[in-house]
Amino acid sequence: FGVNLTILPSIKPPPYAEYRQAIIESGIKIVETAGNKPQEHVTEFKKHGVIVLHKCTSVRHALSAERMGVDAISIDGFECAGHPGEDDTPGLILIPAAADKVKIPMIASGGFADGRGLVAALALGAEGINMGTRFMCTKESPIHQLVKEKIVANDERETELIFRTMRNTSRVAKNAISSKVVAMEKEGAKFEDVRDLVAGARGKMVYATGDADEGIWSAGQVQGLIHDIPTCAELVGRIMRDAEAIIQGRFAGMLSGSHRQAAE
Repeated sequence: FGVNLTILPSIKPPPYAEYRQAIIESGIKIVETAGNKPQEHVTEFKKHGVIVLHKCTSVRHALSAERMGVDAISIDGFECAGHPGEDDTPGLILIPAAADKVKIPMIASGGFADGRGLVAALALGAEGINMGTRFMCTKESPIHQLVKEKIVANDERETELIFRTMRNTSRVAKNAISSKVVAMEKEGAKFEDVRDLVAGARGKMVYATGDADEGIWSAGQVQGLIHDIPTCAELVGRIMRDAEAIIQGRFAGMLSGSHRQAAE
């Protein structure tokens, strides 16, 4: 398994170099970096034989990460939970645009939950898919059952973009606090004004207590495609079966039909 090392501005920046060293000493062999330029981390990880993926929200950042020596790119469309970047480019455009220029393997991220999405990602040029919100809503996910049920109940409209005015956009589940933050931003609020509302400690309480209005928590537009709480094995198995059915059934039927028409 792998771990994520997200390098983002925060109220109390963690000791990233110490995290990196702990990852190396633990024998982890796959790391996904995200956020700010990861060059120092990539350089150190590669010295220890660690495979590095870097999450990007634009083609230019993907090409930059490729030059830094990462092994693969996770390309993150505007639909995603968390930080979608500032270009607002959805996956349907971003994935093939990146595939046209990036030479290393690429994983599609943002808005994926089922076999249809997997087939689409492969068609657009990715090697596979990343899923965040969908895996949150599984039996093994260590978050409160009420949060999982909230994700199932929500549709694709139940997210909000906070920190837009600060050029640090983040897509989060829509709740009382996110709506308040957005309203405050419209009135010219700075980060210091919303700091207590968006504190990570409050967000953690959502997952611990199940109170979806306790703090800010991440969820993507893909909530509209999530209708159950399966085990991870059930979910992955279903995605693979559905993807194969689309490729071998619908697509094969289309191809055979076009060949028949050409012959006629």
